[in-house]
Amino acid sequence: MTSSPAAAPAPSPSAAPRRVLLAAPRGYCAGVDRAVIAVEQALEQYGPPIYVRHEIVHNKYVVRTLERKGAIFVEETSEVPEGEIVIFSAHGVAPEVHREAERGRLATVDATCPLVTKVHKEAVRFAQEDYDILLIGHDGHEEVIGTSGEAPEHITVVDGPDDVANVEVRDPERVVWLSQTTLSVDETMETVDALKSRFPKLVSPPSDDICYATQNRQTAIKRVAAGSDLVLVVGSKNSSNSARMVEVALGAGSPAAYLVDNASEIDESWLQGVSTVGLSSGASVPEVLVDEVLRWLAERGFGDVEVVQPMTEHIQFSLPKELRRDLRAEAAAKVAE
Repeated sequence: MTSSPAAAPAPSPSAAPRRVLLAAPRGYCAGVDRAVIAVEQALEQYGPPIYVRHEIVHNKYVVRTLERKGAIFVEETSEVPEGEIVIFSAHGVAPEVHREAERGRLATVDATCPLVTKVHKEAVRFAQEDYDILLIGHDGHEEVIGTSGEAPEHITVVDGPDDVANVEVRDPERVVWLSQTTLSVDETMETVDALKSRFPKLVSPPSDDICYATQNRQTAIKRVAAGSDLVLVVGSKNSSNSARMVEVALGAGSPAAYLVDNASEIDESWLQGVSTVGLSSGASVPEVLVDEVLRWLAERGFGDVEVVQPMTEHIQFSLPKELRRDLRAEAAAKVAE
């Protein structure tokens, strides 16, 4: 993604020392960290192979690393041999997927992010109260598919403000909105405002569905983008929150912004006329990839790194209950020996 051709030219390297504005928070959020550790722990505890339904998180490096350790990623639960272990990804799954696993006699580990689980529970509650639920999100995204599966007869996916005109509801007096957790905050509220103009009685969820990590990374990238000639966001193309960060950076004033999986995808021509590079990473990106980009930039004269940190994060999630249960059982068995 690039900015409009009409953007003002960046200052020349001779006009100011080359530097990097490094956003914080960045990288792994608590939900991603929990999901990746869940796969690693399962491999250690039960031994390979461990099957994972869909990518555990949307990052190529993470998926390939886990594959080398013995994880097998599948698209559908039906691909897992009977009696094996399957882990559900951080994006969550519909109830029907759990039933499929039961029919296949599979042992399951649910690594759904607790913040996604919260949205699932909200969908169930509002459906029980007979609301029409307008789920703001990208049609076809794994998280949206999983949430929609909680109450398909009540949920309509609204894919951005341009989709609002297509929405139909049974009763405009009983309508509520929920959201995919990884969207841009600005994009979500633009869609909410458009929905409210059509449905003045639209109910908001009891708490903001956009996850804390998504909000924090977008806030940090806005600060960085305002002072950068170029912004690089490390993340995979299928990572919704990473892609949104590029859009947020452009909207916050950076003349150019790009999404790269790693340093090898950076085009050196992007540095022409650039004195300040902003750098961040999506919530599913390990820090090793950011370090790689920092080294790449340092080799090209951008060795001065300034951290921009508008807030800190301290949230941690416990491992999935299935792993905690088996770890306790294993510890008890060792004590009994």
